[in-house]
Amino acid sequence: MIIERNTDIEIRLLIEAIYLKYSYDFRDYSGASIKRRVLHAVRQFDCATVSALQERVLHDPGVFMQLLQYLTIPVSEMFRDPEHFLALRREVVPHLKTWPSIKIWIAGCSTGEEVYSMAILLREEGLLERTILYATDINPSSLEKAKQGIYSLPSMREYTENYQKAGGLRAFSDYYTAAYGNAILDSSLRENVTFADHSLATDSVFSETQLVSCRNVLIYFNKGLQDRAFGLFHESLCHRGFLVLGSKETLDFSAYSERFEPLCRPERIYRKL
Repeated sequence: MIIERNTDIEIRLLIEAIYLKYSYDFRDYSGASIKRRVLHAVRQFDCATVSALQERVLHDPGVFMQLLQYLTIPVSEMFRDPEHFLALRREVVPHLKTWPSIKIWIAGCSTGEEVYSMAILLREEGLLERTILYATDINPSSLEKAKQGIYSLPSMREYTENYQKAGGLRAFSDYYTAAYGNAILDSSLRENVTFADHSLATDSVFSETQLVSCRNVLIYFNKGLQDRAFGLFHESLCHRGFLVLGSKETLDFSAYSERFEPLCRPERIYRKL
């Protein structure tokens, strides 16, 4: 029990040290989630204690950038939860078509799969050319991979199935070229995409948008940080704009629950009141 309490204290000190040294704020992330990731990192870095890891992080920025890969969750897939994208196509796209120009913010874009999924959907609906996509994340390595748009060829089989279930209108292979065991996505899909470093914990709103997508990010935040993120999304969205969340996330019981109405509750699609 004493050892576990000491570990909890060490983790709090590590997270505070990261904030003070590198301005990355994990202080309001879910305690259980952060603890699990930090302890995994301790083993991977072959450190005896969290304090030993903290010493390395404070004195070597390179170690911190490696640790950042454990503290964030760079895991995604294209057209993840296909029924979600099918609902976007059927319920949201008709509304988006009423705007002469569209801005979409994909918050916590990770390695870019969500961005390219959205770009493909928009292209098939004739909207991509008049849309600006903002793709943000706090992990520079994830953003760099997202910019490249290169994914493993074996993963394309699963992505193809997702795309088809999501109401895809073409052959999914039309959107990538196979080379050296990888799939290189059509570069035109990211012509209207701006990739940028942005933290939901510390940064502010940067543009008015018609749609904000933040899926499978808020589950790692405590309630206070979730409410901060909802506040940013509410401020960013134009009148009657759309907010889409992950399958395990909800606006219910948040400070902003009465400022949105569910458009498609099962798929966590909301509209600003």
